[in-house]
Amino acid sequence: MTTDPNQLLHLALRIVDELVPTLVSARNAGGLAVHTKTSGTDMVTEMDRWCEERIIEMILSDRPTDGFLGEEGGRREGTSPVVWIIDPIDGTTNYLYDVPGYSVSIAAEIHGEVTVGVVADPVRREVHSAIRGRGASRNGMPIRCSNKADPATALVGTGFGYQPERRVEQARVLTGVIGRVRDIRRMGGAALDLCAVAGGRLDAYYESGLNPWDIAAGGLIALEAGARVTDLDGQPSWTDTVVCAAAPLHDSFRQLLVTAHS
Repeated sequence: MTTDPNQLLHLALRIVDELVPTLVSARNAGGLAVHTKTSGTDMVTEMDRWCEERIIEMILSDRPTDGFLGEEGGRREGTSPVVWIIDPIDGTTNYLYDVPGYSVSIAAEIHGEVTVGVVADPVRREVHSAIRGRGASRNGMPIRCSNKADPATALVGTGFGYQPERRVEQARVLTGVIGRVRDIRRMGGAALDLCAVAGGRLDAYYESGLNPWDIAAGGLIALEAGARVTDLDGQPSWTDTVVCAAAPLHDSFRQLLVTAHS
């Protein structure tokens, strides 16, 4: 089975094109069934589960030997070199409360390297996408991150975890950051925050406690738009702690975070 990134991107785009109108209609209709996962604030809706199931169905219909890893429990080791990393609704709390900042995030790894990423924003009607080595786009138009170099004038995004003790620690770190940057934004969805860096709507973004499905697609899009995506040690990162910033800003912003964590 082919591993042509163009075909993988076409499939991911076709999937989000089908799913987004249904997600919006269900949100507008209200009455969503809601459950909790890791804590009382970690919510999942019936649409999260339906959306992941539908994504997997569409992938397997075209590519029955691929593997996949989904936030809502979808797991399979395939026999092809391709693994799909799926977040059916990144920013479920925003979705539930009808707040902008939720998205559908689909990435494809080839031989263990994230190679294709698509993040669809139903509210703004934007689709961000990237193929490794070929740049990033929003609604088909190329995007680039900012050229910001000074943390003091950087607009920074962040997020908070679901466990109370993690939130307290993240708030402590934030107190070491907020006085040294232009301002902070907390929009509630890692995938779109990474895309915001890619398109220059944020100069930097950081968060800890993330999972592969939070980062894979948006991280690739940011990388392909000229940002750097690392951990606190400056190494490439696709899980847990992520520091994403415009390339001229990254090292100084990362050092600011290291100091704030100490």
